[in-house]
Amino acid sequence: MNAFTAPGRFWRGNLHTHTSASDGALSPSDTVDFYRTAGYDFVAETDHFRCEYGFPLTDTRAYRTAGFTTLLGAELHAPRTSLALEWHVVALGLPLGFGPSDRGETGQLLARRARRAGAFIGMAHPSASLLTLADAESLDAAHAVEVYNAVSAWEDRGDSWHLCDVLLARGHRLYAYAADDAHFQPEDPPGGGAWVQVRARSLEPDSLLAALKAGHFYSSTGPTLDDVVVTEGEVTVRCSPASRILVTGGVPGKEVVAGAGMTEATLPLAMFKGGYFRVTVVGEAGGRAWSNPIWQ
Repeated sequence: MNAFTAPGRFWRGNLHTHTSASDGALSPSDTVDFYRTAGYDFVAETDHFRCEYGFPLTDTRAYRTAGFTTLLGAELHAPRTSLALEWHVVALGLPLGFGPSDRGETGQLLARRARRAGAFIGMAHPSASLLTLADAESLDAAHAVEVYNAVSAWEDRGDSWHLCDVLLARGHRLYAYAADDAHFQPEDPPGGGAWVQVRARSLEPDSLLAALKAGHFYSSTGPTLDDVVVTEGEVTVRCSPASRILVTGGVPGKEVVAGAGMTEATLPLAMFKGGYFRVTVVGEAGGRAWSNPIWQ
């Protein structure tokens, strides 16, 4: 079952955001107001879980309404990767009271502890963090790779699909999400630059979290993916007006259809048989949308 055959409807959300509880410019309530006004259905405020900020797990439950909700979470840090002093791990659905790292707890151990506590675990901005393949393979608690990060894009390191594709081709069952990582600082890009559309039965946090763990979502910086229908040997994609619709996967090469204002295309899957494929839509008005990997 993929996101387009799962029960429910799509809900737009951002999985990686910072507030004044760590290094963001806006208060937690103002951050919620920004996303609500921008047409989102939910946001996760993932402040840096560091000693310098008092290990915040920002409690946003008071800001939930009938039409907008929040996921509790944090960006976790612990030593170290091959090229950096600390890991950056997004953890969503953490329980209030989740404890700081003990001395000697590595990033891998911290991520495992968060996953045992019920969290959805994301490998944050791998390109900007210069994660190596060995680093990524060692983070065995991860559910997903953050394949696009809008803040990291300002340093030309926003796209982490290469690492994700290599992990997938090596047999790791991972999902892929985009996020804006908004800090709302003057030097940063504005919020709302990347998001997920999560297909769930309801807007309840537990429903959204279960859908994330099941991979029932797609990611976008603009276009809409309306449907992805897999039949024997081919995939049909329906979307907002696009200039290109592509299928790629665990082998070099692609299937692609290009044109003006395309809203539907059918592409063959033979070259991806026995592995996975994913859909990319390049919007006519700009931006991209990406499906999660779909295994055959």
